[in-house]
Amino acid sequence: MIVQKFGGTSVGSARRINQVLDIAEKELSRGVVLVASAMGKTTDALLRMAGLAERGEADSAGGELDNLRNMHYSALVDLLEVPLYEEGKGAVDRLFRELESLMYGLSLIQEVSPRSMDTLLSFGERLSTTLIYYRALQKGLNVHFIDSRQIIKTDSRHGKAGVLEEETRQAITTRIKTGPGLLFVAQGFIASDSEGSTTTLGRGGSDYSATIIGAALEAEEVQIWTDVNGIMTSDPRLIPNARTIGELSYDEAAELSYFGAKVIHPSTIQPAVEKRIPVWVKNTGDPEGPASRIHISGSNTGIQAIAGKKAVTLINVRSSRMLNAYGFLRRIFEVFETYRVPVDLVATSEVSVSLTIEDAERISEVKSALEEFSTVTVERDKAIISLVGQDLWKQSRFTARVFSALVDIPVRMISLGSSDINLSLVVPEDQLDSAIQSLHDALFAD
Repeated sequence: MIVQKFGGTSVGSARRINQVLDIAEKELSRGVVLVASAMGKTTDALLRMAGLAERGEADSAGGELDNLRNMHYSALVDLLEVPLYEEGKGAVDRLFRELESLMYGLSLIQEVSPRSMDTLLSFGERLSTTLIYYRALQKGLNVHFIDSRQIIKTDSRHGKAGVLEEETRQAITTRIKTGPGLLFVAQGFIASDSEGSTTTLGRGGSDYSATIIGAALEAEEVQIWTDVNGIMTSDPRLIPNARTIGELSYDEAAELSYFGAKVIHPSTIQPAVEKRIPVWVKNTGDPEGPASRIHISGSNTGIQAIAGKKAVTLINVRSSRMLNAYGFLRRIFEVFETYRVPVDLVATSEVSVSLTIEDAERISEVKSALEEFSTVTVERDKAIISLVGQDLWKQSRFTARVFSALVDIPVRMISLGSSDINLSLVVPEDQLDSAIQSLHDALFAD
């Protein structure tokens, strides 16, 4: 059995939904669980509707709803024929009536709570998978519809709920009985808590859903279908000659995704890691094209890819009391823990510590707390470049090539990950793109 996840671009039209089902059909001999995101642009439209409802702009919200309805009905007309069309239209009608009722209520009270937001956003995935399910029926496939809220159980942290692993595993294995020729269609991103309220899994949630299901069912593999040929050596929008990485380790993939690669999200990797399930990243528009296989240990040593992350703040903490003292680092990290600010990178010397953070909302509070026992400087508008690969330091002249490529770019911080697979550099944000281009030219020339 395999799990296939398709993103919003991959299911963004009737033509693309047909492509998705063609891809799934080729794997049906193994049994397939198909996990889908909302149709492209749907989630953004739902977020706009929430904002309009909070301002009491019911007419404008209704206009957005009409556009969303037209998009899905247009796809429905192209996907289904009579008599199945009437049944499919009835299912879509019911979802839009439910959505319309919710929007009316939210516009009246002019408030969208986190719980209501999760319910609102769930309609994107529920609508897309309804279209996919009925199209699969139209094609004569042995297809079963799964409501992911019945199989993925979470706590009640709306917006980024935590998965309850054992409850989820039991629900998945009870409701999904896979076998050759069977297709199950489920929503990514959405789940429910113990009270039955809809929850969502946060950014990258659809990929996470796929690997949760794959882990519970002990799948042969999980396939993440996107609009690019796997994971690239760098962002192809910035580096036109970037190439597909054929194989990489889970650790490399996690580092890349954390530090800027957009294809996958770090949390999607963990369920697969624990079950040693390989994850493929493939292109819906080019199913036979180059793809990336992520597994427990990559086969290549040396540089694999370069990722960049903008909107970073660099904090420098200096104190002579650090010298030969213990407990100083603990005091620093206690401050970040108190204010719930995650730290990306750390570099230390005898009298100073440099850290980077992504979330600068509470920077003034963090700075004030640190200044009680140290001198603090804050540098905004920075970016992180991450060079990811196995045994980077075993490559002869690796560091020389890196710093030769950056000879005209000021590097404000250097950090080597404890696993030796990630060398990160902090540079001015406005020089990130040119730095990545120079590094890619230097490190992937052959």
